[in-house]
Amino acid sequence: MPTPPLSLFRLLDRLLETEGTVSVRELLDAAKEQTYGLALLILALLTFIPGVANVLSLGTLLLGLQLWWGRSHPWLPEALQRHELQRGHVKALLAQVEARLAWLGARTAPRRAPGRRLLGFLVSWTAFLAALPVPLPLANVLPALGLVLFGVALLEEWPLLTWLGTGFSLLTTVYFALSGRLLWAALKAALHVLFR
Repeated sequence: MPTPPLSLFRLLDRLLETEGTVSVRELLDAAKEQTYGLALLILALLTFIPGVANVLSLGTLLLGLQLWWGRSHPWLPEALQRHELQRGHVKALLAQVEARLAWLGARTAPRRAPGRRLLGFLVSWTAFLAALPVPLPLANVLPALGLVLFGVALLEEWPLLTWLGTGFSLLTTVYFALSGRLLWAALKAALHVLFR
């Protein structure tokens, strides 16, 4: 069974054909009514970069809250909209996402996805987890994967991806909760050594 075309991915691929940089605003203008999905996908992909994940996740949290509140189009700070990205890097990241997720389009049975407001809450919660400065392995990777899935689900209207993103969000929540006790015990032990 052939994989259905990913129209927005194709449109963005054409936008990124030339060399140089492209602004976040140009990418969002290309997405039109799918701005939530594209903005979320861009921010989620950037969340994989160590050192900036916590700050960018605050922008993703703001995006999720706007979706939760029912805004038709997302508002992003002007500085973020002007931010320039290397076309080649963005194109390579989008190609990787498309290659890894396109096969789901042909295999997804029709399912009911969570409503947009519930999805906004899930995005906000997952972004909040990604923003936490937790010194754990995969602490930003797990929520970033969930956010990427939410972004593509919004772009291409794939209910299965929404549920997979919810799974990553739940996994991150459980992982942080279980690790919190260990981190607290380690912190108390370190403070005991420092101040005894």
